[in-house]
Amino acid sequence: MHKRRLRLGVNVDHVAALRQARATAYPSPIAAARCCARAGADGITVHLREDRRHIQDADVYALRRQLDLPLNLELADVPEIVRLALKVRPAEACLVPERRRELTTEGGLDVCGHRRSLARTVRALQRAGIAVSLFIEPDPDQLAAAADLGADCVELHTGTYCNLAGRAARRELERLVAGARAAHGLGLQVNAGHGINLANLPGILELPHLATLNIGHSLVARAVFVGLEAAVREMARALRGYRGGRP
Repeated sequence: MHKRRLRLGVNVDHVAALRQARATAYPSPIAAARCCARAGADGITVHLREDRRHIQDADVYALRRQLDLPLNLELADVPEIVRLALKVRPAEACLVPERRRELTTEGGLDVCGHRRSLARTVRALQRAGIAVSLFIEPDPDQLAAAADLGADCVELHTGTYCNLAGRAARRELERLVAGARAAHGLGLQVNAGHGINLANLPGILELPHLATLNIGHSLVARAVFVGLEAAVREMARALRGYRGGRP
């Protein structure tokens, strides 16, 4: 398989979470995004949650207005948030599942079970010129449903793999590889994200047809020790090793 350039999307939610912990004006997600841009990020991702636990509405508007990099807005299929997305018009909108008590997004979106509602939202976002991604498990039925809805791309949930070890991790990696192949065969762009760090990245790079990895927590955690710009540069360099995944 020929080598292709793998894009890095940096999620700055945890910068906002640090700010919200003390209700201060700092650290600024805007300043963090600019730092990521200098370090070689290809895009910025934020998740505007219903509970506004980290990213705020004003952050989304400011990032869209002030940032040169493409903005990927993660959102639940909730009318209030969808209306904001239609006003902001990010480059990409990634529809994700969301539960109030979760620490972070847990598992993929049930496209099969929410087909009617998602179809309306996908159409509305695309009519506004926004590319639509669905955050899903590498499940054949979910992938087929995503294609049926006319989504532009899927983001495969890598969190399960990243939290496993040994044979269990290899089994989950096989599911991801098969999911990436199936998504590509259905005409979907293949992105991936959740739980990715430098230690588990080699396995992720076995996935074929990858276009973008969206990474947040591990980069902000690494930044505590080396700084955000250095952390993003490290990851951007590591992604250069992508050779298109398994043939």
